Amino acid sequence: MEDYTLPLWIYLAVLTVLIGGAVQKVTVVTWLGATVLVEKLSVPVLFLVLICIWMCWRNQTTERLSALGKAVLITGCDSGFGHAAARTLDALGFQVFATVMDLEGSGAKELRRSGSSRLHLLQLDITQPQQVQQVLLETSDRLGLRGLWGLVNNAGVCVNFGDAELSLMSNYRGCMEVNFFGTLSVTQAFLPLLRKGKGRIVTVSSPAGDQPFPLLSAYGASKAALNLFINTLRHELLPWGVNVSTILPSSYKTGQSSNETYWETQYKQLIQNLPPSLLEEYGEDYLNETRELFRSHARSANEDLSPVINTMAEALLAPRPLARYYAGPGVGLMYFIHTYLPAAISDKFLQRLFVQKKLLPRILRKENELVIHGISNNNNEDKLAM
Repeated sequence: MEDYTLPLWIYLAVLTVLIGGAVQKVTVVTWLGATVLVEKLSVPVLFLVLICIWMCWRNQTTERLSALGKAVLITGCDSGFGHAAARTLDALGFQVFATVMDLEGSGAKELRRSGSSRLHLLQLDITQPQQVQQVLLETSDRLGLRGLWGLVNNAGVCVNFGDAELSLMSNYRGCMEVNFFGTLSVTQAFLPLLRKGKGRIVTVSSPAGDQPFPLLSAYGASKAALNLFINTLRHELLPWGVNVSTILPSSYKTGQSSNETYWETQYKQLIQNLPPSLLEEYGEDYLNETRELFRSHARSANEDLSPVINTMAEALLAPRPLARYYAGPGVGLMYFIHTYLPAAISDKFLQRLFVQKKLLPRILRKENELVIHGISNNNNEDKLAM
């Protein structure tokens, strides 16, 4: 039996389509690749490609559903994505249940001032089961016989600072408690209302849950657990007519990320709680560089939250919502590199994308100095022996 190898142009054409989808340049790059495929591919393969293109086109061009009469609950509306989402979805005509940590905080006051009569503020710390149940009761009372159309799991934290070995156990537990267990608690509580309304679950997660971002082990681990839970739920809720979507944003200024005091507090807490032996091996200057890199990354983050907010609206109102949405510049390309290119390239890309450490831990610097010093001494001894 003869070996059969696909011609190079087929690989190039398929790669063009994939890259076009990854960078979301559908109108130019993807259709260019599709044109090449139409000219060259055999009929069965061409048929499959056309089906894929048609499905993508259908998802992008179908008119949205109406928001009128539909109720959504959004967690974490004090600031950031949740705050902006509450205002936008309210303006679209949704009945919005916006949960906040502080009913007297500036975020809550702004929502009261700018929101319509359809917007209801509720006190909720998602890590407190009693508060979750109280919000469920209040929401059910207002809905009456109706079900809930949408649950937007937005609340989350990033209590993480530095290397996996240096991250405090309280950081790991704090991230898991909010990002995973808190979201799990809210989702389970509201599932009966969502099943009744044949509604949707939209969860804001992070690429850090799928890819090994340096210095984000605690946060990434919590988001990885969340991603798997939500993905499993997506399969299980299909028979109930409940759609489940995950939003994966790029870097944005939200929550504590742009708060200089926050990073300073994190740094001091780490220094005070690290075992002296670890602090000696890594060095305080190494930790200080990490703090400055986090600050610098936070300052350069995108202030325009609209790509994520528009994606939330799309996931809630599209007749056929996607399982995953990449919100913001570069996220699709990042996933393409992570999925299709060698690990060495993907790792380099992540290191350059997030934080670029220049200092080695102190003990490694000392070892390098000894090696260099030893080589220098050997060279001098060789010269004297000549």
